[in-house]
Amino acid sequence: MTRKPGNEMWGGRFAQGPDAIMEGINASIDFDKRLYREDIAGSLAHAAMLAENGIISKEDEVSIREGLETIRSEIDSGAFSFSREREDIHMNIEARLAELIGPAAGRLHTARSRNDQVAVDFRLYVKSALVDVDAALTDLIEALLTRAQEHAGTVMPGFTHLQAAQPVTFGHHCLAYVEMAARDRSRARDALRRMDESPLGAAALAGTGFPIDRHRTATELGFREPTRNSLDSVSDRDFAIEFLAVAAMTAMHLSRLAEEIVIWSTPQFSFVQLSDAFSTGSSIMPQKKNPDAAELVRAKTGRINGSLVSLLTVMKGLPLSYSKDMQEDKEQVFDTVDSLSLALAAMTGMVKDMAINADKMRAAAGAGFSTATDLADFLVRQAGLPFREAHHVTGRVVALAESRKVALEDLPLADLQAIDVRLTDEVYSVLSVDASVASRKSFGGTAPENVVRQIAYWRNRLAE
Repeated sequence: MTRKPGNEMWGGRFAQGPDAIMEGINASIDFDKRLYREDIAGSLAHAAMLAENGIISKEDEVSIREGLETIRSEIDSGAFSFSREREDIHMNIEARLAELIGPAAGRLHTARSRNDQVAVDFRLYVKSALVDVDAALTDLIEALLTRAQEHAGTVMPGFTHLQAAQPVTFGHHCLAYVEMAARDRSRARDALRRMDESPLGAAALAGTGFPIDRHRTATELGFREPTRNSLDSVSDRDFAIEFLAVAAMTAMHLSRLAEEIVIWSTPQFSFVQLSDAFSTGSSIMPQKKNPDAAELVRAKTGRINGSLVSLLTVMKGLPLSYSKDMQEDKEQVFDTVDSLSLALAAMTGMVKDMAINADKMRAAAGAGFSTATDLADFLVRQAGLPFREAHHVTGRVVALAESRKVALEDLPLADLQAIDVRLTDEVYSVLSVDASVASRKSFGGTAPENVVRQIAYWRNRLAE
């Protein structure tokens, strides 16, 4: 196989360049060109610092800055020509810079390596992604709060084992996802705080002998401070893994809500209806309206989970410091950023858009003897029965209602008292689904007044 002349990046060490197979496995420009803004920002900060510290001339810094700004404009406009022979975004930009400004371009790489260069680019990218996730989760929380406000008193069945358990309100159900999304948002912010350190200046692995100012470049790039260990700086990818973990947790929560939307939108439930904007039809069955947006949100979770496991596996056996294995970190993160962004936008859109069938929810809430626990609680409160005895009495009442195919509140008082004389006519005040949800006033309970208070709490939290 024909081999190419020596690669300019590697200098005099190699007499020949890589063959086509090596180039194919080694090049990352096809995906890491996404980092061009971060790469240029890092180079601008590095060049300014080098000039301030007398490592390069001010004239060279001006040329480098103007050249990099030209390159950024070229890439933004689509006029830039990327080359696989130059492997990655760093060398593509450096080569173009040399074409634009000549030998001064070679001075930009003083006191840094591609190892710390890619580390700072990638951290900047992940930082931005976490900020976007935070904002998207905030939008989702606001959408859920709006629906919770609208349906603070809308009764629906609460489920365990996907069996009707006790009545709740749809507002309370929405607030459950607010809690999940808020924890996801908190995890994103925690991850952002932990990774807010700049690796620029760590060089290849040991730092540099040039009198650089890493605090200056960290500040310029928006980091809290520089990293404290050069070896860790270039070999660390736990910030990317943590982003993927945050994304996987968030996607899992989105998937749970997506699953409920899929179930609720079936004719058998008919709790909600998605608009045409978030549904598709069938190529053969004209009556079908499929909740494809929800199903695809559910499926994206698998891709995101796979990315997390993939990068964990890549990193698990690497000795310090840098290894080329770490080039496999970016595609997983890029794919997750795209997948999670779409999933969050789609879920927020569905929550805002779906029509709520309150009548169907109410009818389902009263089915399956969902107020049986309220009956047992009544016997404990009013008659002083131990809960286990009250549970037994209630089971007999449920069996009677089931045999007659009526609701608990439709059983005559005489029949109730035939089971236990301590069941007075006051029991009917707790057997309706409205009475049931209204009674759940314990902190965090489903009572409509609680729901309204929790909505106010979360609106205040968002405002802060």
